[in-house]
Amino acid sequence: MTAADFNTVLPEVILAVYAMAALIFAVYTGKDKLASTLLWMTVGLFVALAMWIGLAVEGERAAFGGMFVDDPFARFAKVTVLLSAAAVLAMSEAYMARRGLLRFEFPILVALAVLGMQMMVSAGDLMALYMGLELQSLALYVVAALRRDSVRSTEAGLKYFVLGSLSSGLLLYGASLTYGFAGTTLFSGILSTLGEGDLPIGLLFGLVFMLAGLAFKVSAVPFHMWTPDVYEGSPTPVTAFFATAPKVAAMALIGRLVQDAFGPIPGQWGQVLAALAVASMFIGAIAAIGQKDIKRLMAYSSIAHMGYALIGLAVGTSEGVQAMLIYMAIYVTMNVGTFAFILSMERDGRPVTDIAGLNMFSKPEPLKALALLVLMFSLAGVPPMVGFFGKFYVLKAAVDAGMVWLAVAGAVASVIGAFYYLRIVYFMYFGQPTDPVESRMVPVQWALMVAVAAAMLLGVVNLFGLEPVAQVAAEALVR
Repeated sequence: MTAADFNTVLPEVILAVYAMAALIFAVYTGKDKLASTLLWMTVGLFVALAMWIGLAVEGERAAFGGMFVDDPFARFAKVTVLLSAAAVLAMSEAYMARRGLLRFEFPILVALAVLGMQMMVSAGDLMALYMGLELQSLALYVVAALRRDSVRSTEAGLKYFVLGSLSSGLLLYGASLTYGFAGTTLFSGILSTLGEGDLPIGLLFGLVFMLAGLAFKVSAVPFHMWTPDVYEGSPTPVTAFFATAPKVAAMALIGRLVQDAFGPIPGQWGQVLAALAVASMFIGAIAAIGQKDIKRLMAYSSIAHMGYALIGLAVGTSEGVQAMLIYMAIYVTMNVGTFAFILSMERDGRPVTDIAGLNMFSKPEPLKALALLVLMFSLAGVPPMVGFFGKFYVLKAAVDAGMVWLAVAGAVASVIGAFYYLRIVYFMYFGQPTDPVESRMVPVQWALMVAVAAAMLLGVVNLFGLEPVAQVAAEALVR
């Protein structure tokens, strides 16, 4: 490893060293007594790394012979991952401490998962891709089953592990086919084997298998079956983490793979991504209508939202990648605010997640109800909320690329999906009060919820400068 290589991967090295040092220190000293301290130290490190990476002015750098790529696209995704992970950890501390779930392993496992995500978005090689993906997944398998005395949490971890292993097998099989036909695992090497003629059938099969494996990570239909059960069974802070940072990393990895390794043939992989997008949007929207548990509803909401983000990748243009990045940044922000509220839902001191308990919630908690209303409208894509502009960008990218049918499908699915978001608003303001929930928020949760709700309204001005930054990131990927 040269000095240039080390400088390129320095943020990841710092995060890895911190996670290992924290683990050893906690094990040999106070263990769970240090859990809160470790959590806030991890939050601080995530924010510091996000500022460091975000303020970097370097262009594109590569390390280890092209296996690790540091460019504006990777930096955009890394900042989004780090900040969303920091927000989820910060608003989870009080919830975990009150219920005896705050163990020293939690922030360390989240740090290791984030390290895997950092590797994923910078992968320039099939081996680096798999290393990052598995580091993220192995940590997430454990945190899904963090509540050891709960059968549902254990079941969630086991389901995620079994289906995650299956998806890893699909990904590895596709990678082996790609390597066999391309003769290299480097994305740049695979790209050089694509001629003007027909794509070798082995490479096509390899690409499809790899996309199937990665579709599991973003819970795209038909690889979504784990999502509702894992979201419902996992502790709510873990569910919040599942719904934010890993989705950004996996979506960025799909963009990296199709553009850097198979960029000249968007007609081939665009069809696969478009099919995944349409299926995800409609299945997610329709299946969420009958849900009575808000965590299961957010699971199907996540499936539908990943469909909209996949539209941006399916069109295969720089504008589409830019739209995907904007959409994912808005999506994770909305989810942070929504889960800040879900974490506060309880009845007689015990956490609850039933939607019916929100009936007439606006009477005892008018400000919280108003903030949640703004978040639900934004998730539904109601103008002038920022969530509307996220959908507008991806649908516009599809129309500009000549895929009008895909934009129409997205608009129809968005109308269907609006029902279950607006139903929550209806319950809060016009429902029949029966066994209502209480909402006990610590200052961090309150601040995040109100800040995100305000951002969904104020961001209509210029999206807080997100558009030009996403454009630079997209142009670095699509050349």
